[in-house]
Amino acid sequence: MVARNTICLWFERDALDAARFYASVFPDSSVGRIFHAPSDFPSGKAGDVLTVEFTVLGIPCVGLNGGPIFKQSEAFSFQVATADQAETDRYWNAIVGNGGKESDCGWCKDRWGVSWQITPKVLIEAINSPDAGMARRAFEAMMTMRKIDVAAIEAAIAG
Repeated sequence: MVARNTICLWFERDALDAARFYASVFPDSSVGRIFHAPSDFPSGKAGDVLTVEFTVLGIPCVGLNGGPIFKQSEAFSFQVATADQAETDRYWNAIVGNGGKESDCGWCKDRWGVSWQITPKVLIEAINSPDAGMARRAFEAMMTMRKIDVAAIEAAIAG
């Protein structure tokens, strides 16, 4: 059955490796069907992996090995809400520690250039709080961080 709406991520040539990595890191994630090119194409040969169906945290995706024409950008990211510091650390370290790169405010990129926001729920709730002072303090604390520090966010919430 074909999903009605699927995220399609463009990879140079490593869609299968990326899908396998995501499935190994995140729960409710898996690698599905793998399609091979029926003939040569601009960035590959007949028989090369062309697309990979996979799921990341329950979200259906397709990885397309389209060659070097298009690159990933922060205009698209997976936002992963984490329960606590341990879960935040586990996902952050898996992405950054396997060839990825840190960025600001809980953002990082994996080795394929896909952007991830590893965001503790406490931060999301605080920034969206009707208490403007709490929201400001949590936001200002977040603005100084790379990986989100839950204890520092909780201290900012407390004032």
